[in-house]
Amino acid sequence: MAPSTPTPSGSLSVRDAQACILGKVRPAGTEDVPLEQALGRVLATDVRANRDLPPYDVSAMDGYAVRSADIAAAPATLKIVDDIKAGDMPRVALQPGQCARIMTGAPVPAGADTVVRVEDTRPGLDADGCAEFLIPVPAATDIRRRAENMRQGDVVLPPGAEIVPGAIGVLATVKQAKVTVYRKPRIAILSSGNELEALHEPFNPERIPDANTYTLMAQVQALGIEPDRLGIARDNLAELTGFLERGLEYDVLLISGGTSVGVHDHVRPALAALGVTLHFWRVDMRPGHPVAFGTTDRAFVFCLPGNPVSSMVCFEQFVLPALRALTGHHRLFRRVLPARLTHAVKSRPGRVEFVRVALTRNADGVVEATSAGPQSSGDVLTMARADGLLIVPAASKGLAAGETALVQILEAGAYQDDAGLGDAA
Repeated sequence: MAPSTPTPSGSLSVRDAQACILGKVRPAGTEDVPLEQALGRVLATDVRANRDLPPYDVSAMDGYAVRSADIAAAPATLKIVDDIKAGDMPRVALQPGQCARIMTGAPVPAGADTVVRVEDTRPGLDADGCAEFLIPVPAATDIRRRAENMRQGDVVLPPGAEIVPGAIGVLATVKQAKVTVYRKPRIAILSSGNELEALHEPFNPERIPDANTYTLMAQVQALGIEPDRLGIARDNLAELTGFLERGLEYDVLLISGGTSVGVHDHVRPALAALGVTLHFWRVDMRPGHPVAFGTTDRAFVFCLPGNPVSSMVCFEQFVLPALRALTGHHRLFRRVLPARLTHAVKSRPGRVEFVRVALTRNADGVVEATSAGPQSSGDVLTMARADGLLIVPAASKGLAAGETALVQILEAGAYQDDAGLGDAA
């Protein structure tokens, strides 16, 4: 969807701002990494099977390989002529009246057309070299056919596949010791403002602790990327310009604070002077209205609000999908799920609102959302408590208790207190 023109206020909708960003972002090149370091990365090329798997028909159970015709009138007793373990090859082909003891994963001998589980035989006859079968078993039971998992030359993982633990197993199976993946972008984080107190500076009750550098760092690290922290740029155009010049050498520059319209908010004019094209600088959302996005011929620049919650929420809506696109992912956004409100939520129409909520599941299995606390954009405690961001539509005048709304799931919301298996366990 192409971005619409800004509203009369000069703002874009959240959806159009996202479309503007993603219309300009492309994967940041490729690199080869060892399989042991590939978890969480995205494949840039297809991966093909280097063999049939299984390489031959194998038993899916511990038991006996037999000719189904020999036990059609079970109970029946057959002579054991082979003992086949996983890794062995059969020594003989079965003749009428014969069977072979077989372990899971072992190749099925010629002449056999089915496998009978140990549980369906009478114990105690092995010492006599025979096995008694208690029930008839149809042909093709408990046999895994050659190449039923993968066939030599077939694509087993396509480009764009995220390398999850299961994919690591596939890559190891096809002996892919090195994997071609989309590279991670180089990311710099810069905070701005005279009021900020750096983490290792002496305590000053008149300053504001620089939380944004570290929340942004953690949000980037949660995506498997290690950013560089540039420090704090004070409200001085020359000092800020020096920091920005360094930051624009990276693939992505995240700037916190200094992007509003105050006389000392130098970030936007300084970026423009350095050749950054700003594509928007306000979005119809709450918290996080003063957010900007710009580009150079090599860098993407996100100017995030100075309030810590606003900064984090804007990261979730705009920076996170952009970084996932840069690293080759196809699924770019957080999952959403419907949740029932345990209380009313007030809202002013005009901007989509993201409400920090905790999620629980009631006795009927319904997911319920409850405010994580005061919704001030400076209250970062609520982001620490939140499982998700409840989405209040821009046209809404508020939501009633018991109403259902969509919640964007944050990292903590991906987990729950119990296994959730119910009667299935």
